[in-house]
Amino acid sequence: MASSLSSQKPYFIRAVFDWLMDNNLTPHLSVDASYPDTQIADEYVNDGKIVMNIAADAVRNFHVDNDWISFSARFGGKPMEIFIPIAAVMGIYAQENNEGLFFTADTAPAPEPPTPTSDTKKAHKLTVVK
Repeated sequence: MASSLSSQKPYFIRAVFDWLMDNNLTPHLSVDASYPDTQIADEYVNDGKIVMNIAADAVRNFHVDNDWISFSARFGGKPMEIFIPIAAVMGIYAQENNEGLFFTADTAPAPEPPTPTSDTKKAHKLTVVK
């Protein structure tokens, strides 16, 4: 039965993000830039990873689902759509004190990339599932 459970990782990412924002800290996301289907600002990759400020005033349309993180951001003044498989996330933490969570390497295959639609541009909303 345990093998049919979904990954805890996206839930932890959402929870830590909310906790950091509630405590007026600046959330940063550390990402394995070499992970398949990761769409990021390649020119800002250092040693195979990228660290991004994902605070509400730094990004737009931030969305985390169980497979992907997506948002719009500016890099060097150039707007870019970012898509990150959850498995590529190495950590989420506060810039100010490094409080947060760091993850071990994921070996799961990358999920199918989302197709950009008007849905990916909507803010994250909670829904009741019965």
